[in-house]
Amino acid sequence: MARNVGPARTSSRKTATDRSVRPVVYGFETLAIHAGQDPDPRTGAVVPPIYQTSTFAQDAVGSPRSGYEYARTANPTRDALQECLAALEGGRRGLAFASGLAAEDTLLRAVAKPGDHVLIPNDAYGGTYRLFSKVTQRWGLEWTAVNLSNVDAVRAALRPQTTVIWVETPTNPLLNVVDIGAIAGVAHDHGALLVVDNTFASPYLQQPLAHGADVVVHSTTKYVGGHSDVVGGALIVRDEELGEKLAFHQNAMGAVAGPFDAWLTLRGVRTLGVRMDRHCDNAERIVEFLTRHPKVSKVFYPGLPDHPGHETAAKQMRRFGGMVSFRAAGGPEAAIEICNRARLFTLGESLGGVESLIEHPARMTHASAAGSPLEVPADLVRLSVGIETIDDLVADLEQALR
Repeated sequence: MARNVGPARTSSRKTATDRSVRPVVYGFETLAIHAGQDPDPRTGAVVPPIYQTSTFAQDAVGSPRSGYEYARTANPTRDALQECLAALEGGRRGLAFASGLAAEDTLLRAVAKPGDHVLIPNDAYGGTYRLFSKVTQRWGLEWTAVNLSNVDAVRAALRPQTTVIWVETPTNPLLNVVDIGAIAGVAHDHGALLVVDNTFASPYLQQPLAHGADVVVHSTTKYVGGHSDVVGGALIVRDEELGEKLAFHQNAMGAVAGPFDAWLTLRGVRTLGVRMDRHCDNAERIVEFLTRHPKVSKVFYPGLPDHPGHETAAKQMRRFGGMVSFRAAGGPEAAIEICNRARLFTLGESLGGVESLIEHPARMTHASAAGSPLEVPADLVRLSVGIETIDDLVADLEQALR
């Protein structure tokens, strides 16, 4: 089932006029459709089958028929997804999990130990903050929230015990941008790993490994899956030894993606490029509308020239994404009313699906950060801009803001 294609991989091709072997490097959309996804050798099916099985027959004791023994350890459908994700991120190995937080938890338990210290964003995703503050802290992992957009602040926050710098870029929900290359330099000079949560950007818009990151994290529930019908997570690494270590923990801890979930995610990956272009097109129009509206006091979007991270985003991202946040001029109650009045924008958590979503982070996705230094503004509204007809989306926001 494996197809040997990827940004750092080559195949050979001979032409009629040139008998020499030339390397072929495949583009993103080609990888999304073909990496790990050869036609099924038994039937010729062009879509990888769902191997909905928990175990595999062995020809003799200790001799698996096809290299597969037990589906927690490995499954052909999950392998296809993992190879595809590794190719899209330009990594050596990809690992698929039951959720984004399952991927994060497995990573931390594999690379950190009690007494270690981690730097996290001072506006981290609420679930990530909860994982550090309520779970890993209990088994002795210390952490500090810091403005990762400020390289000097990052250096000042380092401790001898700092083993990981955990980056989100753009961040959730304030869309701050971190210079991956600059923080990679700080991390590696200190002997720490740089982990980048690439969920908001997707591998189509940004490839952190190319900028020096050691590990990429995804909630594949979001843009990678893209249809709001499957929960999943992933880790992608550029170091083979680290990949083996994470694969051991993936099997030992067991929070793997099931075959049907892996198949649904792989189905979504195939259209990631075209979907992201439409998400970006629509988001740019929404931002243009919001920046002129009198009931909006501030718009957060890396594509705006006055965004503090605009130049960095332009350097390390293909485009600026489909996520938009804004502050309501009327305060917290106005923000809640805007969310409640929206009709085409569905009031709901999560993001990255083809349908547009609206939410109030302070009471929804980031409620776990309430009362902490990571608390988000109570007048903030977050939009996940979908791929619907843009005029309909603008009209819906216009009536919600009225």
